[in-house]
Amino acid sequence: MTSGIRFDGVTVAYGSNTVLDSLDLTVEPGEVMALLGPSGSGKTTALRAVAGFVRPASGRVFIGDRDVTALPPYKRGIGMVVQQYALFPHLRVDANVAFGLKARKAPKDEIPGRVAEALEMTGMAAYARRYPRELSGGQQQRVAIARALAIRPHVLLLDEPLSALDAQLRSGMLAELARLHRELPDVSILYVTHDQVEALTLADRIAVMDKARLQDCGTPQDLYRRPRTEFTASFVGNANLLPVRVGTDGVTFAGADLKVPVPGAAPGSAATLCVRPHLVGLGDGPNLRGRIVEVQWRGSTHRLYVEVGGHRVKADVRELKETPALGTEVTLHFAPDDAVLLAAGVNDG
Repeated sequence: MTSGIRFDGVTVAYGSNTVLDSLDLTVEPGEVMALLGPSGSGKTTALRAVAGFVRPASGRVFIGDRDVTALPPYKRGIGMVVQQYALFPHLRVDANVAFGLKARKAPKDEIPGRVAEALEMTGMAAYARRYPRELSGGQQQRVAIARALAIRPHVLLLDEPLSALDAQLRSGMLAELARLHRELPDVSILYVTHDQVEALTLADRIAVMDKARLQDCGTPQDLYRRPRTEFTASFVGNANLLPVRVGTDGVTFAGADLKVPVPGAAPGSAATLCVRPHLVGLGDGPNLRGRIVEVQWRGSTHRLYVEVGGHRVKADVRELKETPALGTEVTLHFAPDDAVLLAAGVNDG
């Protein structure tokens, strides 16, 4: 069976409550797809539909070229890692990793080699005889991943696998997951997270979910640099979303004319201008005059909140020798090509 996942109009409902609405999405063989969205957006339900833990009310789920909608989980050829690890406390590490192989009735003479291979791949070979309670959180997570990989799945499902780890461990595990992906080029990975950094770091593509529906899908670079919707702009990275009026060769914001590209926008229409805070600086440029109302020091940058015409504009400014005083009048600058024009009210896919 080949890898890859396809959702074909998948809807999941509990009574009258639709928790996943008509999802059409394809994860290519060998691709890491992140499902990114807030709590209740439908992302975990989508993953559980692939795992076989929920049955769609309508639509079909494919793994490779096989319709698995009606198959039980153990017949789907998947590995799964959840956020609480779900290790058996009474079993040593090697026995935990062997559990899935035994449940699938793998030949007994193959199991030790498969367990050793999975532990070596996750850097846990030296801990094979320890119990879960003797491991750190990050090590327990590696064991959970090793158990999922031991069955040599076509598809690996990761349900917020790093959410229980602290920031330093999370960063290290992201690097390990990226390495594993390079070593397993044929395995499709569906990665559920609400953390944009995880999605931007690990995924080949990101599917942005909200209110049970797919809102946007694309590469991390495309979604960050050229979002299609206000929701994507605000959820993938941080953004200034400024209400503007479209002119013939630019837009007007708070009474200032900004010469930004307006492809396909009708003159006189309302729209939203998206510009990332790190692309906004102090100095000459678009005539956005305002006063500083809040300053946050963030180590390498100062986050300035500048009130312009009743709206707060965020600017991440580097190398300020002194923290600007509140109430200081400043001029904000950004390059026209760094701004993206979004049609007003476009918030769904």
